[in-house]
Amino acid sequence: MENIIYRKLSIEDCKCINEMDPSQYIGKAWRKVNGKQQLVEINYHDLDWPNGYEYHYNNLKDTIENGGSAIGAFDSNNKLLGFSTINREIFGQEYSYVLLDQLFITLECRSKGIGKKLFMLSADVARGWKVDKIYICAGSAEETIAFYFAIGCKEAMEINKEFYESDPRDYQLEFSL
Repeated sequence: MENIIYRKLSIEDCKCINEMDPSQYIGKAWRKVNGKQQLVEINYHDLDWPNGYEYHYNNLKDTIENGGSAIGAFDSNNKLLGFSTINREIFGQEYSYVLLDQLFITLECRSKGIGKKLFMLSADVARGWKVDKIYICAGSAEETIAFYFAIGCKEAMEINKEFYESDPRDYQLEFSL
């Protein structure tokens, strides 16, 4: 897409996520079956924000207020097309990680390179924090996991128990910096 402006998000920008279409049809998703990741058919249409709008709005605001990184992609009319956030808190035993807390692209703008660009801009910020890896608790939809693998993510070497237990269906990934 042309004329996309990528910039740091402010607290005032948080309300802009309400203009996005977060819906997603999930035909297949990754699930642990007998201890092994497998694609299973689920045929589910998620029409709204996972966990609700307020959850994502509050997480975005918290990330900004607590020194994390929030980057948005805007069109020429200043409409938010997508955003990516990385929390500042460092964790991990063997490696130092930061969490990719959110990465969302509005429905009509998916598969146009915006998600990849936002992710890579966020990775640049994390490099500046001198951490080893970005940790991702990815929604398990087939397309979502394919996206992360295509940009260089791998299954997490070190599983964060707290994140895993918050939603065991998430796919735990990492991106080496």
